[in-house]
Amino acid sequence: MASAFTHSFVALAAGKLVFPEKMPVRFWGLSIVCTLLPDLDVAGFFLGVRYGDMLGHRGFFHSLLFAAVVGVVVVLLAFRNVPFRSRKWWTLMAYFGAVTASHGVLDALSDGGYGIAFFSPFSDARLFLPWRPLEVAPIGVRGFFSRWGWDVLMSELLWIWLPLALVLIIVYFVRKDRSRRRALIAPASPRSK
Repeated sequence: MASAFTHSFVALAAGKLVFPEKMPVRFWGLSIVCTLLPDLDVAGFFLGVRYGDMLGHRGFFHSLLFAAVVGVVVVLLAFRNVPFRSRKWWTLMAYFGAVTASHGVLDALSDGGYGIAFFSPFSDARLFLPWRPLEVAPIGVRGFFSRWGWDVLMSELLWIWLPLALVLIIVYFVRKDRSRRRALIAPASPRSK
C-alpha cells in the first residue's frame, strides 16, 4: 500500500485540479478522509478476517463499487446545499468517488501485498497494475521510523509527489494565463457620465 501521506496528497492535489475555486474546509477534510477510508479494512485483522477474504485488506473496501457508494453518500450528507443531480452535485460525487478509488490505484502501483479487488463483490480477483514503481508501505506507524519507511517515502516522492506537483504548477500557470487573456479580451465597462 502507499502511505497515508501520499494518499492524502493525491486527494488534495485532485481537489485543487478539479475545483480551482475556494472550497470549504469540510471539502478538504472529506477529501483526505475518503482517500484513507479504504484502509479501515485493516481493522479486520483484529476481528479475525483474513487478508485474502472479500472484507480483508485490499478487498471490498478498495473496490470501485465501494468508492462510488462513498462518493454518493458524502455528497448526500455533507453537501445538502448543492441541488440534487445538478452539474455541481455530479461533479462532487464523481470527485469523492475518484479520490476514494485513487487509494486502490495507488496500492496497485506498489510492489507488495496482495493485489486490489477492484471489482469486488462481483469478482474476488486481486489485481496489480502492470507498472509497480512504489515500495509497499508498512502497515502501522512504527514501520515508518525505519529504513523501510524511508524507502517508501522516497519512492512516493519520486513517482507521485513530484509529478503531481509539476502538474499542479503547470495547471496554475495555464489558469492564470487564461484569466489574464480573458481580462484583456473582455470589453471595457461603459463609463458613467
